[in-house]
Amino acid sequence: MNYIGSKYSILSYIDEVIEDFVPQKKDMTFCDIFAGTGVVSKYFKEKGYNIITNDIQYFSYVLLKGLIENSDELKFERLYKKKIDPFIYLNGLNGKKGFIYKNYSPKGTYKKKFKRQYFTDDNARKIDAIRMKIEKWKKKKLINENEYFYLLSCLIEASDKVANTASVYEAFLKDIKKSAYKPIELKPLDLIFKNKKYTIYNEDSKSLIKKIKGDILYLDPPYNTRKYDTNYHILETIALYDNPKIKGLAGTRDEDCKKSNYCLKNKAKAEFEDLIKNAKFKYILLSYNDEGIININDIENIMKKYGKYKRYEKKHKRFKSDNNRTYKKDYTIEYIHCLEKTNI
Repeated sequence: MNYIGSKYSILSYIDEVIEDFVPQKKDMTFCDIFAGTGVVSKYFKEKGYNIITNDIQYFSYVLLKGLIENSDELKFERLYKKKIDPFIYLNGLNGKKGFIYKNYSPKGTYKKKFKRQYFTDDNARKIDAIRMKIEKWKKKKLINENEYFYLLSCLIEASDKVANTASVYEAFLKDIKKSAYKPIELKPLDLIFKNKKYTIYNEDSKSLIKKIKGDILYLDPPYNTRKYDTNYHILETIALYDNPKIKGLAGTRDEDCKKSNYCLKNKAKAEFEDLIKNAKFKYILLSYNDEGIININDIENIMKKYGKYKRYEKKHKRFKSDNNRTYKKDYTIEYIHCLEKTNI
């Protein structure tokens, strides 16, 4: 799925940096503490690392539980005993007028103050029906926890593919785009089968860093002032399905903002140093581009306090969530700041 700041296109670059900077040994633990959709965690899972992965957004946690923690074939034995194939059954459901339909589709909102068209009416009803059924199967113990998070991951991915947005959910498009007209279809997502340890968290990095340890800590924090909870609020609601209070034209969740201190110019630098200071990892890698809030020299000076520092850099194609916006340049410089920590 599309995700702000996704490192999908530079996975091989990250891997090359690790190969150059980190002496490799067997059974290493890789921690991705700002994991987002889990593309970095998934890549290093496939490479054979033990994985610790975390994100404060619940929909990200669902994806991590479904695609990283699961490492055995999911058989859906209780459903198949009832002659139910989960994907055929869920794709064949009739739609329901649930929370997504009532708040994020044209007909569901046409009498309200704000008319929203994040999904077509049919797709919104189908999302509701599938989400309700997955929850019902869980309550009836027809699926186990691994199967539950896997199916939710499939639903989040499928919903994102038919969303009428320009990649993020801070706003919907005025006209419904071609891909949003396609009927939503749940498809199995690929799992990586490895016999390693996978631990998934849904916590703030500041508190989590004090409880975990390993070999490699990979950091990909927010670079600027954008708010991830606003940009992905509908996926968060599909994951939680908690009928939240919503507000404004975008229908964002009316709750305390999960805006990170990394998004605040007066707090980002101190937040970063606190994380480095408390990290119980020998090798720390920070992905951070040339337009980030924290100055490159400040990053270097902070990391040098705690051990041996080295920096790598590479031009990276800019992520554009808004095609109508004018950007100063079509690329950013993606730095990977590396620290070999001396006192752990």
